[in-house]
Amino acid sequence: MKPLTGSLKSCDGLDGRQFAIAVRRLADSLQYGTDSSPFTGSGVEYAQSRPYEAGDPVKQIDWRVTARMGRAFIKEYEAPKQMPIYLLIDTSGSMCVTSTSMSKYAWAVQIAGGLALAALARMSPVGMVGCGERALDARPSLSRHRVFLWLHQLRHYRFDEQTTLVKKLDQLSAVLKNRAMLIVLSDLRQPGVTRRLKRLAQEHDCVALQLTDPAERGRLRAGVFRGEEAETGEAFVGHGWSRWFRDDDTAAELRRGGIDHLELPVNEPFLHRLRGFLRKRDSLGRGTR
Repeated sequence: MKPLTGSLKSCDGLDGRQFAIAVRRLADSLQYGTDSSPFTGSGVEYAQSRPYEAGDPVKQIDWRVTARMGRAFIKEYEAPKQMPIYLLIDTSGSMCVTSTSMSKYAWAVQIAGGLALAALARMSPVGMVGCGERALDARPSLSRHRVFLWLHQLRHYRFDEQTTLVKKLDQLSAVLKNRAMLIVLSDLRQPGVTRRLKRLAQEHDCVALQLTDPAERGRLRAGVFRGEEAETGEAFVGHGWSRWFRDDDTAAELRRGGIDHLELPVNEPFLHRLRGFLRKRDSLGRGTR
């Protein structure tokens, strides 16, 4: 049977050019009002002083050492090592089913784009990983062109795609040798996700941006109904006030594991909350030591 496919253009009404503009505006908004380095470290750090050589810039002369030694010395600095950022976007069917005009998945792709451009502006390499059944596993890059290629791939989706977030977290855990930052954009519905994130948080900087739909809180304004789980196809019977998930428990477990967590309901304005969340994180994407 042919898989059910779709495009985010039918959801957000944006063509390729309009989508790129929306992502750039979001990136600018996320950077506005933050300090000078939410995605980078403290900047270039002093390493040592060495004797002046012809052609060295005068502005780098170490005047204190020069005065003490009686000849010119130049300051040398260590180039900051930027922490790579991995954006893990849940591309599964549960992200695409929505009770509002914009699905969790549509917002996840836009937010991922905004975060990616904001990180690139501070010279932090960005990689994207599709946490579904599609083949999107891109290594960190400083290329805006590549980022937009990945985003345009993500604008096409399948309603029957299953979650592979746990699998992708396990794969990253096996291959990441140096400290990295992992930002998960998902509804966090797959069992075992919080346990994997807590394990990764022991060596890496982990952030969970959980997108939620109002229908998941049991306010469908319906009586008894039959339904089918988007990813597995499993049938069930529910009613309008059914409580499907316990997000409070998920948030508490993540925070106990040292993982910064922010819930983003798709039916509420989120930009100010996300910007404040990033501003408070004084370790977001900082350079490694």
